[in-house]
Amino acid sequence: MLPGIALKHRHFKEIKERRPSLGFLEVHTENFFAPAGYAHECLLGLREHYPVSAHSVGLSLGSADGVDQNHLEKIKKFIEIFQPFLVSDHLSWSRMGEKFLADLLPLPLTEETLEIVCANVEKTQEFLGRKILIENPSTYLEFPESDIPEPEFLAEIAKITGCGVLLDVNNIFVSATNHGFSGQEYLEKISCAAVGEIHLAGFTRTEIAGQEILIDDHGSAVHPSVWALYREAVKKIGAKPTLVEWDTDVPELDVLLAEAEKAAEIMEMQYA
Repeated sequence: MLPGIALKHRHFKEIKERRPSLGFLEVHTENFFAPAGYAHECLLGLREHYPVSAHSVGLSLGSADGVDQNHLEKIKKFIEIFQPFLVSDHLSWSRMGEKFLADLLPLPLTEETLEIVCANVEKTQEFLGRKILIENPSTYLEFPESDIPEPEFLAEIAKITGCGVLLDVNNIFVSATNHGFSGQEYLEKISCAAVGEIHLAGFTRTEIAGQEILIDDHGSAVHPSVWALYREAVKKIGAKPTLVEWDTDVPELDVLLAEAEKAAEIMEMQYA
């Protein structure tokens, strides 16, 4: 499958008219919860020409309060309408009681957290009637309680629940740089069989308390170091559906298409 891009409002009309060569389009499910409207109608039209990947940001799979039933019902309705070939969310939490936080917050990687996440994933998959993918996070702090390395944590979730992994290569690079571990070693510990999709994106640099930190802002082209790590991922895992994300300072469509073409060339080289 050719790489895909994240579908943005400013590109709706141009993609519809040009029909560029793309493997798929990915959207945030929460942006399409309304039962009608311009975005809804555009995606219905584009769905006739491109497979759709549904990427959720609001399930809060790490929440001790469980998965919100209302949110699950809206995602199920999205699935019924748009028939995505992939459904995914994040290894994070964003809900406490009736309060929802506008961020993907990190989790302590412990046995207790593993039980919570697995229970929430199992409930989600049972209700939706399908397998989902869980994305590895970008992180800026580490919990002293964490005693399970992140790739092993993801592999265990997949083993227990039957879910898959959405491998975000940019997130690996960001977290590895921020915490001083090897992105290559992270890849070596990933369960290849569990990976169902790969994400690529850009990051920005900032300084906090005199220390440089990478921020996963999806606001620029994929960095050369992330491309290098992606090449290693493709060598190890094989060619998986690959998405180029660009969520802030969204550029012209041709810029996104050029990034997707770079991913396609790396995938082709692996099988040349």
